[in-house]
Amino acid sequence: MKSNKSLQTLKEKDYTVDELPIWNFDGSSTGQAPGDNSDVYLKPVAIFPSPFLLSPNILVLAECWNADGTPNKFNYRHEAAKLMKAHEAQEPWFGLEQEYTLLDMNDRPYGWPTNGYPAPQGPYYCGNGAGKVVQRDIVEAHYKACLYAGIKISGTNAEVMPAQWEYQVGPCDGIEMGDHLWVSRFLLHRIAEELGAKVSVHPKPIPGDWNGAGLHSNFSTKDMRVEGGMKYIEEAIKKLEGRHKEHIAVYGEDNEKRLTGRHETGSIDQFSYGVANRGASIRIPREVGAKGFGYFEDRRPASNADPYRITGIIMETCFGAVESDAAPAEK
Repeated sequence: MKSNKSLQTLKEKDYTVDELPIWNFDGSSTGQAPGDNSDVYLKPVAIFPSPFLLSPNILVLAECWNADGTPNKFNYRHEAAKLMKAHEAQEPWFGLEQEYTLLDMNDRPYGWPTNGYPAPQGPYYCGNGAGKVVQRDIVEAHYKACLYAGIKISGTNAEVMPAQWEYQVGPCDGIEMGDHLWVSRFLLHRIAEELGAKVSVHPKPIPGDWNGAGLHSNFSTKDMRVEGGMKYIEEAIKKLEGRHKEHIAVYGEDNEKRLTGRHETGSIDQFSYGVANRGASIRIPREVGAKGFGYFEDRRPASNADPYRITGIIMETCFGAVESDAAPAEK
């Protein structure tokens, strides 16, 4: 889901996705196509109001397609959308928690001493006040931008490591989860750019005794959300256990640096679950354990993981794969 396109002028009207033109860009400049066949098609899939140019301007999320009618190698949305469609009767809800770190132009976490480290972790999580949090202006500007754009952002908080933050998107229905998270990431980078900060989604931005950054993924189906739902939650967790390696393979790069069994993580080579256990692969919230229905949290995904790959493989593991195909690209 890469692209280098920024602005395009269209006749003013209220557009649907199907009314928007299919565009293209130079995929050889982004590692998505060879130079001798570089055009990659952009097929619009979702529309959001623009918080930068304001109404009637819009942001358009697009899938990348090759000229031969196959999804581009970075187009993980296509397969995820098929899985969501095939299993839509399950009414899947997702909520993703995006952790990130704000860096200065020297790639140092904002507010950290030039030579050395801040005081140990402890007072920073959900912190307030100088010396505990930095760049709240970026965080709140991003929140407002997401609200304007119709992103289902549901919260934000300062994280355990200083200069690290988190925001939550969801609950979202099916493929909507990946769409909303990708656009929220775009908005975050765009706002941080204006205020002279870099956004890092590396899962372990600072080695040592500091928390890493994850993309904790909350999931439920209609059966899990009603009385007796714990049965379906436990069935899903057992299926996830059986495909632990397959999930880790798509849960983000450098995740082994984060999933060490320390700093509120499970070990990358072991699967575990438990009620209210933030050191497990899968956490069942205390409230869910008490009520006997609700949702569960997959704590394994890294902060740099692709939300379409996360939500797609959860659906595939819990409910089965669908036949792969490639629809022809429109020209």
